[in-house]
Amino acid sequence: MTETVAIQWFEAKLPIAQLVLAHGAGAGSDSDFMQDMAQMLSLAGVNVALFDFEYMETAKAQNKKRPPDRAPKLLNRYEQVLSQLDSDLPLFIGGKSMGGRMASMLACETQVSVRGVIAYGYPFHPPGKPEKLRIEHFGNISCPFLVLQGERDTFGTKSEISDMSFDKSPQFIWLPDGDHSLKPRKASGFTEQQNRQTAADGTIQFIQGICNG
Repeated sequence: MTETVAIQWFEAKLPIAQLVLAHGAGAGSDSDFMQDMAQMLSLAGVNVALFDFEYMETAKAQNKKRPPDRAPKLLNRYEQVLSQLDSDLPLFIGGKSMGGRMASMLACETQVSVRGVIAYGYPFHPPGKPEKLRIEHFGNISCPFLVLQGERDTFGTKSEISDMSFDKSPQFIWLPDGDHSLKPRKASGFTEQQNRQTAADGTIQFIQGICNG
């Protein structure tokens, strides 16, 4: 019998869809970014589910940082979460950084019907290693794929990505002067909260477009 994964739900009053969001490598589902994004999206009409990968659960229990598990184990945990959903609402999956990458990989192999994938700060390559691309599976993603990326994200800047060729390109929303957490510099005139709100608004428009299409 597979163990039940703990899921934190942010429920909308009149939901049009459900979105399962996975955290990034270094911070769990209780991080400020994950909690804030889930709150904003649920207020805008989407049920949001947050969960922790197993290594993050262990790290929290031991109060000690741990590196992420290998992709197969991460994907297995994500699939487990999907198996616990019983709603008739259209399903979207996504995540922050590594979580978004895992969602995009899961969309290529899961038997569950996924309507769209959403990645906040997709890790196109490790910082400083632009030759180590993580886009080989993009052509196998059969549903729409939205990437919300900071313009100066060290895992893939706007200028770097404009030079990339994709088997199948995601849709992009660029966050002004944003870093990997979508955070702009003070001198830019933009704020982190503005960029998060732009990301949330873009996510809702993406989901609405698919659900109403």
